[in-house]
Amino acid sequence: MHSTSKMNDPLKEQTYHLYNSKTYPFKNQTISHFALADSLMMYAGKHQQHLLHFWPTQNLIILGMMDTKLPHLERGLALLDEAGKDVIVRNSGGLAVVGDEGVLNFSIILPERSDERIPIQDGYQVMFRLISAALKEYGKTIEAYEIETSYCPGEFDLSIGGKKFAGTAQRRLKNGVAIMIYISVNGNQERRAEWIRDFYQQGLQGETVKWHYPKVDPSVMATLEELLGVSLTVEEMKEKILKVLLEQDNKIVSGTYSEELLENYTTSYQKMIRRNEQMLGDQLDRRLLD
Repeated sequence: MHSTSKMNDPLKEQTYHLYNSKTYPFKNQTISHFALADSLMMYAGKHQQHLLHFWPTQNLIILGMMDTKLPHLERGLALLDEAGKDVIVRNSGGLAVVGDEGVLNFSIILPERSDERIPIQDGYQVMFRLISAALKEYGKTIEAYEIETSYCPGEFDLSIGGKKFAGTAQRRLKNGVAIMIYISVNGNQERRAEWIRDFYQQGLQGETVKWHYPKVDPSVMATLEELLGVSLTVEEMKEKILKVLLEQDNKIVSGTYSEELLENYTTSYQKMIRRNEQMLGDQLDRRLLD
């Protein structure tokens, strides 16, 4: 990487364009999140812009591509259906996560150039620093390492006292990099983990397969409310993140939905529909596509 201060620190002195579900011009509030994310990556790369994307979910289980390879997937999906959960397959890697009213989903989308790539570790460090700064006032040590028996475990799981409250992922598309995080702010994290644990048990039926699925232990995960001992809402957590960026001399402006962005969105939306039709077949709830 070239040694320019702005490349080395995306969290300082940038202009961030903010995209929030509250401003969506889309009727759909499920697949739209994922389709827009891909569109924003392409837009960030082409126009060399820094973007923020906040998106809420309700009553949703988000599967990774590998989850669809479970030998008894239909039994796992039936269990989630009985629990009243909507299910969607996202267009990025990783494994199953839960999205509901107590979870904040957030992405920092950065531009890169073909001759100036952002190393994967550097991308994760950007998110780690941002979340650590947003929670600094509580005086807790936040660590980043894999919590193996959490759901969707990864090298940059964020935890306090050994209990995971957030998971991170990255996705690249045409010189745009999205560093994504879900943060369990409040709600019943134990129950969330139980749904994913039971999904894998039903989907595997004790079989040994070549893919690795976590043996989910609900006790290794918790919400920020529990870990910090405070009342905290998703909206308040979002405001903390934005406050940190503003304190670092970043400018935050409302993102616009240009014709180019909307064209890319339409293409990405159709890809998401085809993927879910292919992966879930008859188990797909068509309501989620409208």
